[in-house]
Amino acid sequence: MQFFTSLPTIFMGWVLPILFVLTLVVFFHELGHFLVARLFNVDVEAFSIGFGKEIFGFNDSKNTRWKFCWLPLGGYVKFKDDSGAASTPDHEAIKEMTQEEKKGAFHLKPLWQKALIVAAGPIASFILGIIIFTGIKYSNTEQGPSSLVKEVVAGGVAQKAGLQAGDIITHIDGTQTKFFADIFRIVSLGANDPLNFTVKRGNETLNVPIIPAVQMVDNGFGKQISVGRIGVASSDDRSTWITQEHTFTSAFVGGINQTKFIITSTLNYIGKIFRGRESIDKLNGPIGIGKIVNQFSEMGIVSTLYIAALLSVSIGLFNLFPIPLLDGGHLMFYAIEAVRGRPVSERFMEYSFRIGLALLLGLMILATTNDI
Repeated sequence: MQFFTSLPTIFMGWVLPILFVLTLVVFFHELGHFLVARLFNVDVEAFSIGFGKEIFGFNDSKNTRWKFCWLPLGGYVKFKDDSGAASTPDHEAIKEMTQEEKKGAFHLKPLWQKALIVAAGPIASFILGIIIFTGIKYSNTEQGPSSLVKEVVAGGVAQKAGLQAGDIITHIDGTQTKFFADIFRIVSLGANDPLNFTVKRGNETLNVPIIPAVQMVDNGFGKQISVGRIGVASSDDRSTWITQEHTFTSAFVGGINQTKFIITSTLNYIGKIFRGRESIDKLNGPIGIGKIVNQFSEMGIVSTLYIAALLSVSIGLFNLFPIPLLDGGHLMFYAIEAVRGRPVSERFMEYSFRIGLALLLGLMILATTNDI
């Protein structure tokens, strides 16, 4: 009985925020594909949020089926000459098309148009991230400790590098650090990476190279992850905190910079994994993403939108990886076709998609195991 009485709380606290975030992120990504496809007069058969059996939907004036399906872990735009949601060509269907129908066939469009349609999804994901980050910055006054170093931990890497209490860290690797949170964010993701700190000390400006040390911390879900630390602290005196109100222009630039930071830090993290300098402890699967969305949603709509923007940029970047089944895989095939002057064979594409599916399933299992 207790389980059933708690169902409304579970739905409002867990299910609804996750569905909101996933629907927003997936819809905007697929809308990018859809709009550019329509721009080039491609016939779109279906626009789906989720996979599996349809829950509900409707047909628009051009007979595209807009639908919501049971498994909300993604979505797709299916063209009339696709054999499935992965956008592989249905050669038999294309052969049976009339000349008029072939004008709307995606796979018969010029290579550059197909590439733009495919790339439009990730680009739309980045645009959504920029829009949300811009809106958050423009509508909220930032407040917090400045980049003034109040304390340097004895024996820490900052002290060994020469940082002193009273120093003001203005930039790290060229990125401005107005708030202490900016320092924390960059250093946390820069474990074992040489970072160049620009420091203002009195009337002097110094360049101080520091390599953040690795420290294991709890990620808030009972799991230990590795982060970078240099051993400095900010002032806890709220009277010394600074505020920043954004104009639309500064908020927009901040939104672009935030999106750029997510992309570069993610690529840096992946690169360090392949070089054996980073563990996979920060990879999140569906369970981990659900927990993060839930935690942010408890802090209000602004935090929920923030995690939606973060997830949108991450999904946009992930989809550009050259893995068959992903947008990046299709772009890889188009690049090969542009060089060779003809498409890859059906057999090669079939086996490539099988390999891509195996890679994605393996990655999902690994990330889910990591969550658990």
